[in-house]
Amino acid sequence: MKIAVFSTKPYDRQFLDAANRDGRHRLVWFEARLSLETAPLAAGAGVVCAFVNDQLDRPVLELLAELGVRLIALRSAGFNNVDMSAAASLGLSVCRVPAYSPQAVAEHTLALILCLDRKIHRAYNRVREGNFALEGLLGFDLAGKTVGIVGTGKIGEAVARILGGFGCRLLAHDVAENPACLALGARYVPRDELFANADVVTLHCPLTPDTYHCVDSALLGRAKRGLMLVNTSRGAVIDTRAVIRALKDGTLGSLALDVYEEEADLFFENLSDQVIRDDVFARLLTFPNVLITGHQAFFTVEALTEIAQTTMANITAFEETGHPMHAVPSSRGVPPAG
Repeated sequence: MKIAVFSTKPYDRQFLDAANRDGRHRLVWFEARLSLETAPLAAGAGVVCAFVNDQLDRPVLELLAELGVRLIALRSAGFNNVDMSAAASLGLSVCRVPAYSPQAVAEHTLALILCLDRKIHRAYNRVREGNFALEGLLGFDLAGKTVGIVGTGKIGEAVARILGGFGCRLLAHDVAENPACLALGARYVPRDELFANADVVTLHCPLTPDTYHCVDSALLGRAKRGLMLVNTSRGAVIDTRAVIRALKDGTLGSLALDVYEEEADLFFENLSDQVIRDDVFARLLTFPNVLITGHQAFFTVEALTEIAQTTMANITAFEETGHPMHAVPSSRGVPPAG
């Protein structure tokens, strides 16, 4: 089966080629991001393989369906960039990679917390300039601190396990309690209570109508002063402008982001020779207590291997049975009950 792979980077080719080592599928690579302008590149393909910042709204899906595409294979867990009602009405199946090394994202989260707490990023630059002064680098012990985890699925659970090893007190918030987190000593509380009592809050929830901009001015107004906020989930979970105001007035003591609401025009590209035109993002970069990485929490050998293998398995299953292994729940590819 011919597969049009969009938003391709060298590492995508490396891992997807390895997962397709039997040559069963014909992979056609496109560096371009999927959009209404680039969708015609998928002509002749039965499958489009897309990533988190590819555009899969109704106009794009309508064009893909006209071109003969039958399956949208997401090499990601999230699917908020897909118009699922449009996909269903057009007879398009949508599949994803529901879990890929939760440990990768959990460990990156801890790297952000430790780096931000102990000012490692600032100390690194100082030492390279011959500045060994310690002023401005004061951190705090994680042991004994209260950490709030918003979203306790596989990634949140892995974060709870690591933080428990540091001796942190754990607060949690989710629509359903995770028994493994309870066993680790986490106490489930409402979101407001979590923000009011936590020294550190880390976000691991999906982007839904309930979580869109859930970290807003009202919630931050109830937060413990000096809070460290970390987001490795979805950019739109936080209202970035509200966060900037909280940084300016001291409500937030520090901020670490691996995702950003308007990241599609920034992340995964080398823009070092260009002016960043996003004024909100540029403002974030001016704060000394803000640490940003470019959506790399997933970026480990183990995670990329799992993503590629699951993506290929989804496509093979669809080719053989008409149903991918991991169909998005509301998509046409969900097998009938029984």
